[in-house]
Amino acid sequence: MSETMFKVFRGEGAKGELCEYSVEVTEGMVVLDAINQIQARHANDLAVRWNCKAGKCGSCSAEVNGMPRLMCMTRMDELPLDKPVLIEPMRRFPHMRDLVTDVSWNYEVNQRIRPLKPKPREADGTYRMQQKDIERIQEF
Repeated sequence: MSETMFKVFRGEGAKGELCEYSVEVTEGMVVLDAINQIQARHANDLAVRWNCKAGKCGSCSAEVNGMPRLMCMTRMDELPLDKPVLIEPMRRFPHMRDLVTDVSWNYEVNQRIRPLKPKPREADGTYRMQQKDIERIQEF
């Protein structure tokens, strides 16, 4: 266990400042764990979004040391801990409060995406995929 300093953006709208917090970092910890620790021990009014903790939903996106990252997937052992870890809201989205941004634009764009319409099944009831489709799926 080691103590690491975090500088977390706090504020509403365009106004705000970086506040420093000391966090106990343990093995296997991710940035979201540290933010939850700050929220539990130092700043229970810290506004932050998170949902799945599995890197699927994107709710916990923030700028970690100036880079857009998912806090739930950013391991503490990947970061330089000799200087404070900087956590800020995503710059490309309108800021609401602390680490929370207005991501309603994502939902608006999602409404414009047409749903997948698979090809009809063959006469025997099977659905055939082309090799290029299989290779594309295996990318993920």
